[in-house]
Amino acid sequence: MKKTALLLMVMVLTVVLAACGQNNNNSGGASSPAPESSAPASTTPASESPAAELSGSLLATGSSALLPLVEQASKKFMDGNKGVSIQVQAGGSGTGLTQVSEGQSDIGNSDVFAEEKLDADKAAELVDHQVAVVGMAAVVHPEVGVDNLTKQQLVDIFTGKVTNWKDLGGSDQKIQIINRPSSSGTRATFEKYALGQKSEDLQGSIQEDSSGTVRKLVGETPGAIGYLALSYLDESIKVLKYEGVEATVDNVANGTYPVWAYEHMYTKGEPSELAKAFLDFMLSDEIQNADVVELGYIPASQMQVKRDVNGTITK
Repeated sequence: MKKTALLLMVMVLTVVLAACGQNNNNSGGASSPAPESSAPASTTPASESPAAELSGSLLATGSSALLPLVEQASKKFMDGNKGVSIQVQAGGSGTGLTQVSEGQSDIGNSDVFAEEKLDADKAAELVDHQVAVVGMAAVVHPEVGVDNLTKQQLVDIFTGKVTNWKDLGGSDQKIQIINRPSSSGTRATFEKYALGQKSEDLQGSIQEDSSGTVRKLVGETPGAIGYLALSYLDESIKVLKYEGVEATVDNVANGTYPVWAYEHMYTKGEPSELAKAFLDFMLSDEIQNADVVELGYIPASQMQVKRDVNGTITK
């Protein structure tokens, strides 16, 4: 009987002690481990967020001399930015400058400074982004029989004073002028730096808006002469020396060859986010060291001389 009572007391005491221990474990004096989360930890600081993808459209119009570069660069830019659409149109530098000034395009491509084509007030509203330099040369049909012309000889041709190649030491062939319209920056550059004067549109001359069409006509028309940016030269035409100097990238860069222009991409005021991103891409190493050189342009950073709007050269 005594043994049974003792056993009972031991059992009760065991239950009481167990209950006290459980209460102590749940008290505020010690915290239970937090349950593990199944969500992976973030590796990006809370203050950072992914860059927003570019989207929207741009219209760039103007210079046909700059067209090949802007077209090729825009395709690369769109490949890397699927939400972006860029249209590139020619029409001449004057057209590009007018359209960007009037808000009809986002970017005005030009071979000349805006001040050379627009009123001072309108030109002052535009922001200049120089993306390259391009040389320009007189080109002829391969069978005219000359390979060099002086400044005066070019003036005589484009003013109608000389009308046959035999008078310039070439073949007995009538000279056929393939000209550009007055809105053309290529024409403005050629007149300013090759002729030293403006020229009139002579009766019988052919006028074309597109540099590509000029190249085609010069290559196919007996006795033809025109002028093109170096980016358009190929074996279908003959490139003439100017005052005995070849139209090469090196001669342009060192200032030996004088017929060249900056390639401008103008915006009205500061560019939009999308336009700025594209212009930055145009100036990136990816474009400057590859596409610019590949297409016959010159990175502005390689120029050993500078030229202002008045044509003044400095080194």
